[in-house]
Amino acid sequence: MFKFFKKWFGFSDKTELSEEDKMKKFLIVGLGNIGDKYTNTRHNIGFKILDYLAETNDITFETVKLGDVATLKVKGRTLILLKPSTFMNLSGKAIKYWLEKEKIPLENLLVVTDDLNLPFGSLRLKTKGSDGGHNGLKDTQDKLQTVKYNRFRFGISDEFSKGKQIDYVLGEWTDEENTQLKERLKISAELVKSFALAGVNNTMNQFNGK
Repeated sequence: MFKFFKKWFGFSDKTELSEEDKMKKFLIVGLGNIGDKYTNTRHNIGFKILDYLAETNDITFETVKLGDVATLKVKGRTLILLKPSTFMNLSGKAIKYWLEKEKIPLENLLVVTDDLNLPFGSLRLKTKGSDGGHNGLKDTQDKLQTVKYNRFRFGISDEFSKGKQIDYVLGEWTDEENTQLKERLKISAELVKSFALAGVNNTMNQFNGK
């Protein structure tokens, strides 16, 4: 009866998560910029990988505070997929908010981003590192006050002329890249799931350089 009244009047039945439960919950953040003009740009590969995860697992994103969020259940793990609505340069604000809101430990955070220093389609998972000049990572580091957080870097290569870096990262994929992306997105989705199921070290060993 008490449960009925709690449900009827909207009282929360949520209790503090145990340490074991916390370790089953993950925040997967795809970095990118909101708006149609950015959808197919190289800088938005973080969004694209999360969109692929959502589409292939029949889940949808909901617009909430500081971003779009979807929840993916995988073998007893809960993956909260976040696409920040803060634009790339303020990504850390959304990441910090959702880590704290969902009480997710820092070691269960994975930030998905583009990387100019890797060949197109290369995958690289790391547990720490500098921002490498990437504004999204720079703000994340600033807001979290640490460089020790997991990041999944997807190579977009550096095939641009001098002074054309911004045009390149905010440019759209070529037809050839779009063709190859289909297979790369599938492997990227497998990497994200492995991170939650097998752990970061096993995932690095299996996917880095793949």
